[in-house]
Amino acid sequence: MFLDRWLADRGEPGFRARQVWEWTTRGVGSYEEMTTLPKALRADLADAVPFSTLELVTERTSQDGTQKALFRTADGHPVEAVLMRYRDGRRSLCLSSQSGCPLTCTFCATGSMRFGRNLTASEILDQALHFRRIEPVNHAVYMGMGEPFLNYDAVLDSARRLPELGITHRRTTISTIGWMPGLRRFVDEVDQPIRLAVSVHAADSAKRSELMPVNDRYPLADVIAECRRYVELRRRKVFVEYVMLAGVNDSVADARALAAVIDGRSFKVNLIPYNPTGIYEGSSREMIERFKNVLERARIPATVRLTRGRDIEAACGQLASTR
Repeated sequence: MFLDRWLADRGEPGFRARQVWEWTTRGVGSYEEMTTLPKALRADLADAVPFSTLELVTERTSQDGTQKALFRTADGHPVEAVLMRYRDGRRSLCLSSQSGCPLTCTFCATGSMRFGRNLTASEILDQALHFRRIEPVNHAVYMGMGEPFLNYDAVLDSARRLPELGITHRRTTISTIGWMPGLRRFVDEVDQPIRLAVSVHAADSAKRSELMPVNDRYPLADVIAECRRYVELRRRKVFVEYVMLAGVNDSVADARALAAVIDGRSFKVNLIPYNPTGIYEGSSREMIERFKNVLERARIPATVRLTRGRDIEAACGQLASTR
């Protein structure tokens, strides 16, 4: 890290970088607030080392308390991240791993953006630290802009440091659309209890390929097989993400097709009401409930996810800043 090199070149003792990081994870907003550092060092840091790798451009707050921030990286790429506030005390972050996304899922607004680049681990952590400066946080999902497993190393490097901000591994979820090279590495390498979520959105292969072109390269059957290997090795369930699109993937037949490829011992399903981003309409409450009932009769646990921040384009699938 630049900070570590800068401190070392200055001849500062090795513990200085740790002091700066500890203050940062507590939510301070400037070097000046780091009172265990010498005053001259604080002033020099403020002059020489940017406090964040990201510049805050705009911030919006939803009627339900959800907060969305638009950042720019030092080289000008847009990044959005979200803080979701829940009545039970959860303060959950939705973090981005890329600026834009190259995988062009048809229901996701991020896929319509021009793809920028992978984010560094520091840029991912700085999204979390921005909200930590507002209030304590305790959950995180890598479900913002980008496919996390296309940026595997930076995502895992950042996820492993989240406990220092107050977000344990058991409250951290990495969501993939089934990018197999990264998924295989995650299954083989990650022994921390970081949770895994997989976007399915259709169990029928042709339908899934229409919604998610990545299915042509990495078919759902292979993704599900790798998830089962994860369950066998790690003894943890996989979360299935399923966005509900009216007349597209929400029929009883679609629910039965999903139930045929997963089971309740290994998977739990999150049904996601569609947040309008383009060509689709969202399923009705009645259709979502009917779909859920089919899964539950097959002894597959299913919940309907709360929609947060829809009025500020902060809900699932809506992150797509082009500003």
